[in-house]
Amino acid sequence: MRSITQEEITWKNIDPKVRNVTMAGIFLAMLIACFDGTIVGTCGPVIAADLNGSDLYSWMITAYLLCETIMIPIAGKLSDMFGRKPLFLLGLGLFIVGSIVAGLSVNMEMLIICRAVQGFGGGILIPVATAAVADFYAPSQRARIQGVMGALFGIGSGIGPLIGGYITETISWHWIFYINVPLAIASIFLTVKKFPTPVIRADQKVDTAGICLLSVLLLDVLLFIELGGKNFEWASSTSAIMIAVAVVLLVLFVMRERRAEEPLLAPHLLKNKTVVLSGIFMLIYGIGMMGAMTYASMFAIYIFGLTTLEAGFYSLALVAGMMITSLTSGRYVNRTGYRPWLIVGPVLCFVGLYMMSTMTLGTTITFYCGSTFVLGLGLGCMMSVIMTAVQNSSAPREMGMTTSSVNLIRSIGATMGTAIFSMIITASITGNLESLLPADIFAQVPHDTGVLDIVAKVMEGDLEYMVFAPYVQNILEAFANSVDMSFLIGGILLLLLVIIGLVFKVKTPTREEE
Repeated sequence: MRSITQEEITWKNIDPKVRNVTMAGIFLAMLIACFDGTIVGTCGPVIAADLNGSDLYSWMITAYLLCETIMIPIAGKLSDMFGRKPLFLLGLGLFIVGSIVAGLSVNMEMLIICRAVQGFGGGILIPVATAAVADFYAPSQRARIQGVMGALFGIGSGIGPLIGGYITETISWHWIFYINVPLAIASIFLTVKKFPTPVIRADQKVDTAGICLLSVLLLDVLLFIELGGKNFEWASSTSAIMIAVAVVLLVLFVMRERRAEEPLLAPHLLKNKTVVLSGIFMLIYGIGMMGAMTYASMFAIYIFGLTTLEAGFYSLALVAGMMITSLTSGRYVNRTGYRPWLIVGPVLCFVGLYMMSTMTLGTTITFYCGSTFVLGLGLGCMMSVIMTAVQNSSAPREMGMTTSSVNLIRSIGATMGTAIFSMIITASITGNLESLLPADIFAQVPHDTGVLDIVAKVMEGDLEYMVFAPYVQNILEAFANSVDMSFLIGGILLLLLVIIGLVFKVKTPTREEE
């Protein structure tokens, strides 16, 4: 197959057989990247204990998410310049190397570095895979494929904890990383020969300064969000310094992008109303979704008495809901338009989260599954529809940049949501514990989710903690009330997306474009 320029790699000249084989490999890689982001969720404590690194536990997840987020805009732009194939194969290569070495880790520091490498790989695969849809499919077909990709995103994220828990219990935690290797190799096999390779123009200049500035800016912002309130107080000199650094870096980045020949994030994107509204939509989506769902599994484990593996199994109700509406919206959005899905989705999310906010110690697991299913239906209405709208309003040569910019904002929103709702729940738990416990007992227990460790110790029969046994139900009630409030706040936040949905408009592809 002859080499063609990036501008020529379009749905108009791709052989359907080549497209189908390549997309199968891309879908497989997308699935790997999604479930690897969550696979350590259930087995993390086991890994931390085995490697004697419980104090570094959170960095197993944080390292992956930080590197993934930083890499998203870089990979999107570079794939516009040099083609999707080299970036895609690089992402898979990083995944393979990171996975093999992660499985061989002998200490937490080694594992965290490997998770960072995997994060870089995931940060390449996700935007490149999303942008490739626009290369291979006509505007009228993109929604259907984005719907499939949205379903895969839900499946991958949902089955990650389940697979991780099962492998850890039946084999060894090392194999949650090794399992990536044959899947990644299969993806390479499907894509390496068929993925069109562009001719690289000699006059292209990589925006190296922009990449460096944005990377440091994102690292500063994400670390501020992740560590604020934990490693340092929000109102502290450390916070002030990090905010000042972020402001300076942002100013320098904007100045650089205005002068760059090939800007990493072109300033003229702000003139594209669809991209701007999509970015705002996905920021709120990320905050509301992750903020509300961060403690859902913990609620299921402590309030319903489930094991981590059982909690992962019941979370598939959410995945099922996402799959149904992701596929349905992708199939029918060209007939209905974008607006109905962006109105119905937030409403369904609010209904699902409102139902979850009513859960108490006596709530049945059936009600929990029904609530998360409704939430999943709402979430599935939106993500693929937004990505299709962005692609159908973007120039072909900027497809990677525009899609990655929206993915980046969603990822930042998710990080913000986790931090914001963690503060909300901690503050609420403190108030609830103070009202439900005697003053002497309240003074002895942690005033955050760490109080659940006491519940676990009592359940294990630890004699040192039996003094708290009469108050277990009070502690669980305080936790349930606090998480219920986070569900309600998350629902209200997602409901606000209806406002954007009402004014959302995308240029419909002409018959010639189709």
